[in-house]
Amino acid sequence: MPITENARAVLERRYLIRDEHGVPKETVDQMFHRVANAIAAADVVFDSKANVATTAQTFYRMMTDLDFLPNSPTLMNAGRPLGQLSACFVLPVADSMEDIFDAIKNAALIHKSGGGTGFSFSRLRAKGSTVNSTGGVASGPVSFMKVFNSATEAVKQGGTRRGANMGILRVDHPDILEFIHCKNDTHEINNFNISVGITESFMKAVEADQPYNLVDPATRRVTGHLRAREVFETIVDSAWRTGEPGIIFLDRLNRDNVVPSLGEIESTNPCGEQPLLPYEACNLGSINLVNHLKKTDKGYVLDQKKLERTVRDAVHFLDNVIEANKYPLPEIDRTTRATRKIGLGVMGFADMLLYLGIPYNSEEGVAMGRQVMELVHTIGHRESEHLAELRGPFPLFPQSTLASGSPIRNATVTTIAPTGTLSIIAGVSSGVEPVFAYAYIRNVMDHTHLIETNHILKERLEKEKLLSDTLMEQIVAHGSLSQITELPESIRHVFVCAHDVSPVWHVKMQAAFQEYTDNAVSKTVNFSNSATREDVAEVYRLAYELDCKGITIYRDGSRDEQVLNIGKVNDGTKPAQSAAASGDNRVKPRPRPPVTMGYTEKVKIGCGNLYITVNYDEQGVCEVFTNTGREGGCPSQSEATARLMSVALRAGVDSAELIRQLKGIRCPSTIRRKGMSVTSCPDAIAKTIEKVMKASKEGAIPPCPPPTSIVMDPMTPADAKLARHCPECGSLLEHEGGCVTCRNCGYSKCG
Repeated sequence: MPITENARAVLERRYLIRDEHGVPKETVDQMFHRVANAIAAADVVFDSKANVATTAQTFYRMMTDLDFLPNSPTLMNAGRPLGQLSACFVLPVADSMEDIFDAIKNAALIHKSGGGTGFSFSRLRAKGSTVNSTGGVASGPVSFMKVFNSATEAVKQGGTRRGANMGILRVDHPDILEFIHCKNDTHEINNFNISVGITESFMKAVEADQPYNLVDPATRRVTGHLRAREVFETIVDSAWRTGEPGIIFLDRLNRDNVVPSLGEIESTNPCGEQPLLPYEACNLGSINLVNHLKKTDKGYVLDQKKLERTVRDAVHFLDNVIEANKYPLPEIDRTTRATRKIGLGVMGFADMLLYLGIPYNSEEGVAMGRQVMELVHTIGHRESEHLAELRGPFPLFPQSTLASGSPIRNATVTTIAPTGTLSIIAGVSSGVEPVFAYAYIRNVMDHTHLIETNHILKERLEKEKLLSDTLMEQIVAHGSLSQITELPESIRHVFVCAHDVSPVWHVKMQAAFQEYTDNAVSKTVNFSNSATREDVAEVYRLAYELDCKGITIYRDGSRDEQVLNIGKVNDGTKPAQSAAASGDNRVKPRPRPPVTMGYTEKVKIGCGNLYITVNYDEQGVCEVFTNTGREGGCPSQSEATARLMSVALRAGVDSAELIRQLKGIRCPSTIRRKGMSVTSCPDAIAKTIEKVMKASKEGAIPPCPPPTSIVMDPMTPADAKLARHCPECGSLLEHEGGCVTCRNCGYSKCG
């Protein structure tokens, strides 16, 4: 099985069946057999004489060769009692207290089963509206989003991660301005991604600099007016500041709504690429494009015959998932089977371009994206039509917009999803995104510092006899190859990273894939920190002009509190004193330094595993982060402890006293279990800090370099160095589709 050691570690950490003690009960190979057998067994629903063993072998080989992988819930849950195999769901939110709390309850059930949820809050009456049943006034959509957010905080998503939500509000809702600003405080509503539902009429009003109507969602009466361009600029400003809100083009989603008789499409899944009707789920999977190249005397070319075979087998697989799935709600079961939507996409596209010698940010690169997706789309639809001949079309086909054409098994066939963890397993670049970074430093607890290098670049440098530790350190320092003049132009031209790709090329690539995608394309336009608001506005306008269905942006370093970072050149100002007085004799912590180094330790606690990251700068230990493992725990308590410790450390409080206060605190869930080296989460945090401080005194860890030791031009693509790091392992986090993913350990978070 051609998986890397890193991929194997991610699978073992996040996907394999475990016993009550957290010990894996299956191997990676057994996991793939489990999935293949469970999905192939659905063949007998349509043919009692089906050769399930042969189909299972086809599915097994397709996955273990890493030609295709289904979405994570299918890998985790197929063939298990839970059996919930879908990643994305949309739930309706109607304008009554009963319906709102029904939606919250249903979302909790979905999160518990391992899925994410999308909601439109556009049907809720505006803040201050009269509530006839009580004579009171309505609190508005944003207040209820906070209730949904709190409920999500209380539920572990399938025991593996926090639930993720998408919240959408129409641009003509009276509370739209409050909604646009609702995540400007990044601690608020933090289990949601948010997007504004944009209409074509609104965009025309923006272009003409005209007012547009605000509409009461209950009566459909006009309640006021706003200047469209000012609202657009407000959206842009907020996205520039925090990366949110994104935008979706509602009229375009409904232009492609195959079954309008079921209602309007009002929302998407948490990553923005899967528009769904209320109570619909979608089953996603991605083809690894790198594995569909073949080497010739003249270099690599696309192996179209192999790609066609994989597409056909993948469509068969995903249609079977619909049958094998155990849906969390009866309404979802009925609606999903009525439309049978699947979402087949791709991953490894940027890596494929590297092998082909094509720059991502070029017309040739965009044309290759269009060519590949046209082939996936065309063959995928043919296979769905073939399945319709054998199994019948989706039940609502006669009343769909497709009724005049050939019967087809699935109302939609293609989607470009983010493939964060799946691409780690496959060992390729994520989705249709450019390569995020070609080299970065990974710190490990045995005091070693490893430079992780993109394997395609490494092969090229070895071939050209250019590979050296010094060169790789330069690439790490710059975050890009573009400024390293020692490298030939032929390499720098092709090996571009996310921050070398101008925003315009990001959008052009998204639009090329959207041309041949039934649903939508998950794509994040990554901006450097120096990008302006007008740069963001240009991308939003271009996405509208090029017929995209939505757009998500992220300006590097725009959120004021993110997990670790490696920063810009010191601007020459002195750091604040650790106990700086503000004029009223209150002690304030010194600012977080722009450069830190640190270590992460995994500690066994009563609830499972606790990952503790301790960072230090030239003045000593300065911050602590915690993250709980998949088994659960009380993450809010450990996070609170870590935050307070970080503040105290940077305020100059004696670290020995802090350690003394935490060490020995006892937690029943930990002390009742045998073999524990700690007595609680606070005790574990204190002991890890103590270890790092002791190692520092003994010279066992290297000193943190001052910011001035990193030579960078903050106005160049080297801003990629500002990328934040994973709380579990310290590696770079990649932003994609409103989520972050660590390619080293598989950590991910949406919202």
